[in-house]
Amino acid sequence: MPEKPDQERTEPASPKKRSDARKKGQVAMSREVPSVLILMASLGFFFFGGGWMLRSLMQFMHNIFTNLNGMLLTDILTARDLLALSMKSGLFIMLPFMLAVLVAGVFGNVMQIGLLFSTETITPKLTKLNPINGFRRLVSAKTLAELPKSMLKLVTVGSIAYVLVMKNLPRMPDLMQMSVADILQAFGWIAFQIGFFVCLALIFLAAADYIFQRWQHEKELRMTKQEVKDEQKQLMGDPQIKARIKSAQREMARRRMMAAVPEADVVITNPTRLAVALKFDADEMDAPMVVAKGAGEIARKIREIARENDVPLVEEKPLARALYKTVEIDQFIPVELYRAVAEVLAYVYRLKGKLSSSTTQA
Repeated sequence: MPEKPDQERTEPASPKKRSDARKKGQVAMSREVPSVLILMASLGFFFFGGGWMLRSLMQFMHNIFTNLNGMLLTDILTARDLLALSMKSGLFIMLPFMLAVLVAGVFGNVMQIGLLFSTETITPKLTKLNPINGFRRLVSAKTLAELPKSMLKLVTVGSIAYVLVMKNLPRMPDLMQMSVADILQAFGWIAFQIGFFVCLALIFLAAADYIFQRWQHEKELRMTKQEVKDEQKQLMGDPQIKARIKSAQREMARRRMMAAVPEADVVITNPTRLAVALKFDADEMDAPMVVAKGAGEIARKIREIARENDVPLVEEKPLARALYKTVEIDQFIPVELYRAVAEVLAYVYRLKGKLSSSTTQA
């Protein structure tokens, strides 16, 4: 069945999906880039260091054949020493070449994807043993796309080799009159030409393949609109859950606020729509503080708790509106409201018979 419009992968990959794919080893990488760099490193090494390798090999062979008469392979120890010497000499000759190839291969991968180590692709999975899944991988679009690329490489390398060999073919009879060193040099030069022009051709092929791999990778990472929404929910939180959390936080704050009403000195009302509870301690506070406030049902609850705890209710509409709008809970009242609040507190203290000089100054 065709995908529904809202399920088509029309959205670009998000940073999170790119990061998750990278952790799994799913990156845009062309195998042709490290291959052509390895070929270039090999070609360059043989061009600049081929003479040294040939001389070292000839010197090793000269030493072997010179001392051949003196070698008595009568026991296993003598044979072991000869084998160790041969391996050591061979490693000494081949090690620089192997290092050059290793550096070129690593650089070809790091240049494309940076430093990345992931065990996801090599982790054993039972699904990989499924022959049906294996057959699907063999006939997948990505695998089939490799076939024309391999054919193109084969045709390119074969064509270049054929043209250069045919170009140098008239010189072949002349080689019969040359020394072995000259013959090796002639064949080495032909091989170098083939490698050089093959390298140039593969550079363009690697660049085209890298562009194709990036395009294909971006296409595979594209997301549906639903996936984008689901990811945003995961990153930012489900709106419903966030709403419930905020509701619980407001309820906890309201309970703490209601618990502070019995300790208030006065509750200033609107008289029915607003209620603001104030507390003042001349020994500990520089100014009166709002310990609770609310409108509607919350204001009714504040008034109810105030009555139950004998906290005076004072109706001052302008002051109640000003305190409700400008002062948050657990904040001191602003300077411009000092006089109005002081008059209310003085009135309350007179009612309680607790008027003091410090309160009058406040």
